[in-house]
Amino acid sequence: DSEGGLYVCMNTFLGFGREHIERHYRKTGQCVYLHLKRHVRQKVPGASGGALPKRRNAKLFLDLEISSDLNSDDFEYEDEAKLVIFPDHYEISLPNIEELPALVTIACDALLSAKSPYRKQEPDSWEEELQASKHAKTLVQLDNGVRIPPSGWKCSKCDLRENLWLNLTDGSVLCGKWFFDGSGGNGHAMEHYKETGYPLAVKLGTITPDGADVYSFDEEEPVLDPHIAKHLAHFGIDMLQMQVTENGLRDNDIKPRVSEWEVIQEAGVKLKPMYGPGYTGMKNLGNSCYLNAVMQAIFSIPEFQRAYVGNLPRIFDYSPLDPTQDFNTQMAKLGHGLLSGQYSKPPMKSELIEQVMKEEHKPQHNGISPRMFKAFISKGHPEFSSNRQQDAQEFFLHLINLVERNPVGSENPSDVFRFLVEERTQCCQSRKVRYTERVDYIMQLPVAMEAATNKDELIAYELKRREAEAARRPLPELVRAKIPFSACLQAFSEPSNVEDFWSSALQAKSAGVKTSRFASFPEYLVVQIKKFTFGLDWIPKKLDVSIDMPDFLDISHLRARGLQPGEEELPDIAPPIVIPDDPKVNEIRLLYFRRSFLVALDIDESSVMQLAEMGFPLEACRKAVYYTGNLGAEVAFNWIIAHMEEPDFAEPLVIPAFGEVASSGAAALGAVGLDNQPPEEMVAIIISMGFQRNLAIQALKATNNNLERALEWIFSHPDPEEESDPSLDTMDMENNANANILAETGSEGPRIKDGPGRYELFGFISHMGTSTMSGHYVCHLRKEGRWVIYNDLRVCASERPPKDLGYIYFYHRIPS
Repeated sequence: DSEGGLYVCMNTFLGFGREHIERHYRKTGQCVYLHLKRHVRQKVPGASGGALPKRRNAKLFLDLEISSDLNSDDFEYEDEAKLVIFPDHYEISLPNIEELPALVTIACDALLSAKSPYRKQEPDSWEEELQASKHAKTLVQLDNGVRIPPSGWKCSKCDLRENLWLNLTDGSVLCGKWFFDGSGGNGHAMEHYKETGYPLAVKLGTITPDGADVYSFDEEEPVLDPHIAKHLAHFGIDMLQMQVTENGLRDNDIKPRVSEWEVIQEAGVKLKPMYGPGYTGMKNLGNSCYLNAVMQAIFSIPEFQRAYVGNLPRIFDYSPLDPTQDFNTQMAKLGHGLLSGQYSKPPMKSELIEQVMKEEHKPQHNGISPRMFKAFISKGHPEFSSNRQQDAQEFFLHLINLVERNPVGSENPSDVFRFLVEERTQCCQSRKVRYTERVDYIMQLPVAMEAATNKDELIAYELKRREAEAARRPLPELVRAKIPFSACLQAFSEPSNVEDFWSSALQAKSAGVKTSRFASFPEYLVVQIKKFTFGLDWIPKKLDVSIDMPDFLDISHLRARGLQPGEEELPDIAPPIVIPDDPKVNEIRLLYFRRSFLVALDIDESSVMQLAEMGFPLEACRKAVYYTGNLGAEVAFNWIIAHMEEPDFAEPLVIPAFGEVASSGAAALGAVGLDNQPPEEMVAIIISMGFQRNLAIQALKATNNNLERALEWIFSHPDPEEESDPSLDTMDMENNANANILAETGSEGPRIKDGPGRYELFGFISHMGTSTMSGHYVCHLRKEGRWVIYNDLRVCASERPPKDLGYIYFYHRIPS
């Protein structure tokens, strides 16, 4: 608030400034609040424990914490707490155990000791004070002539090139176990210690002029080695010549890839800092650069700015009692922090410093620390809730899913990314085709390595690299593959083989090919370069390539055309199931079905998320997938279209017991089909067991839509007579119509903002490192006619934007 400090509601642990708390009081009638203030005092340079007599108030934030470290040696601080009674704003200083009731005192103590997301994450970032190893002073090193090269390391037992440890006794290079630092390994370093008793090892890739990561196998913990420079020199390693591997770069991410780090971060170039609205940096919370880069790109888009920052007063006024658990509130706070300019101000001019100090001017703090935003958006997610590095593309989709599930106003900002993909699958033998559509948010482009324009250089570099590794010499300067963008675009549009394709025309497995086209073009096109793949050791690797990404992109030729004249569609027939003749086997199958009915219908969460990404309520998506027997998002989508007008459409799914399902028939599973036909949900369940559609319909009709009796009827009628029923034809026509519904703007499906397929580049996110599990992300955005680099807290005018090394690119449509 304007006075400095934070008001906390005693009922809901809600924290805001005075203006918002007054709104909260008017809204809820809750009148007792705790007012917290932190007084910061700057120490006098050179004085022992002295401090300036002047005090300056520092705001306390639950989310947008200041980037400066008020716990550093340059500052001292003390906290002040008061109990405030609204509407008179009557204050009672704390602690005050004499005047206050015991219940109020207990509540105040609980609030003061409770941990905010900032405090909860603080222990994760603390560095444990390491102790000197007892072996460091008396370590005996073997004079065996071993010399360690500056690069090209690999485990001497398994050839692993990551998570390598140098034993300081005999110079052996061996792999560690994953729990040493979160990366992979086969434990050969530990095995070597058990065989030899050599106690200390240093992690390769962490050696800098300031020290290195040392582990003691005997003491079973990380340790300090006061003689590390001497011990490394024994194996030919000069610590003073080793460069810092910044931003979490691991192991062999050294000299050969320094150029990538320098180019993407524009190192070696004096960059001009940028300040003001839209030029606010974000603090790295410990490998959270993927989040920072994505959010900078997201809030550079006008639709997201309007939805959250433009609606900030309304979002705050109608936020729940606990806004820490409200997605829209957290998005609005973060967007305001990035776009307001309050946390991005140029430093004071030197001639005004003295005047500022005398007038107790509040310090300028640049950048925000999105701790609460990260804590909420990653809650319950096994990866994003950790402090490990993550994939920016996966986080982007996770964010879009949350936007879809938490509508704000009439405009859904994620509509700008959504587009329809037409997938055409063709049976190579019958030449018949099937057209389907799905919703997507990212265009994934494969890297056409075979189209590299510098193949001769790559071959020569690979030979030199192998020779250097064999001779244990420094590696040659890296040669990066140069891939034309046109080759990647062509690889995207080429047909791909469909594994395990079952042709409904042949009623057998066959060869199939699939091609993808755009059934609609989005307002903003997000392009991911598929640089990451898996190595032989199942560790994600990155293709180090340079792609000439265009500033202007035209993909109009990728527009879908639908069923063409002369093409014949594949029949909509499910794969048959072979029914044994042995009645005992049939009885066992039926018994198994009865006992595992609920298990067999475990909800496919991937299909649920696909539907949720289309904008439908989550509970409705779960019911759709459940009632259609996990047949996929497309079948479940048809169920949603048919049931979305029902009053309990978005009500939570209630799964009945098996006996209830069998006895209640249609009532237990959903609405009855057209003209008293069997419910489509029941038909889908039987089809999911491998039976043909007409057989399922006949069985349900013969048993008055009793699911259990219908299954018994099927097993007792393995060869039902073919019958032609006009009502069946009617229902098939309805189902085919549902299957071919095109999503249009409106309430009957995902809203699509279709238009021309011509785009202009306005931003890209780059990744440095060898895999998604390590490295660093940086964002470049084009603003006000020039490129700007967002490197966590550093926001500067870009001089050489590395557009050829990006990972995710953001294009906006060019108006016709």
